[in-house]
Amino acid sequence: MSAGRVFLVDDQPAVLKALSRLLGAAGFAVHTYAGAQAFLDDMALHEADGCLVLDLSMPDMGGLALQQALGQRASTLPIIFLTGHGDIDTGVRAIKLGAADFLTKPVDGERLIAAIHAALAQQRAAHSGDAELGEIRARLATLTPRETEVLNLVVEGLLNKQVAAQLGTVEKTVKVHRARVMAKMQVRSLTALVRLVDRARQR
Repeated sequence: MSAGRVFLVDDQPAVLKALSRLLGAAGFAVHTYAGAQAFLDDMALHEADGCLVLDLSMPDMGGLALQQALGQRASTLPIIFLTGHGDIDTGVRAIKLGAADFLTKPVDGERLIAAIHAALAQQRAAHSGDAELGEIRARLATLTPRETEVLNLVVEGLLNKQVAAQLGTVEKTVKVHRARVMAKMQVRSLTALVRLVDRARQR
């Protein structure tokens, strides 16, 4: 089983060959590109999980320009920059733009492999969180408008009778709605319900 996909982008054939061999031996499925535009043109691969190991200084389109282009396309690929210049200012800029790491050439193999593993783990955690958030929001979408009103008031801490007074109904009806909300949200306690709602409102 592959340790994950790695996309290598570097204009130096010798670097591509060496890193491809190193990462392949570490169990990664490696895809190599001699330039940023070649990588951008291969859009099908961007839909897959993976990590982009990217040379900072390349002719035509440099690493930062590719990073910005991917950002405009809403790519979620984590990026690890490699540079032979040790440009700290550029590295800081890349990190601020969302790069996972910034390593100098000649890169230490173990450090690069560890950085890729960390980036892939972070990506998997983000995807898992997105899936969980999607599931919570799907449950919320099943609520009727009245059930949503009851939910919002309950998570604010109002008692059933207070909810009833605010909605102009009776406590018994609120209890029925509240029970349906708990069932649809698949929780058994108010604390669990509040947690789910907070999670759904995080972003």
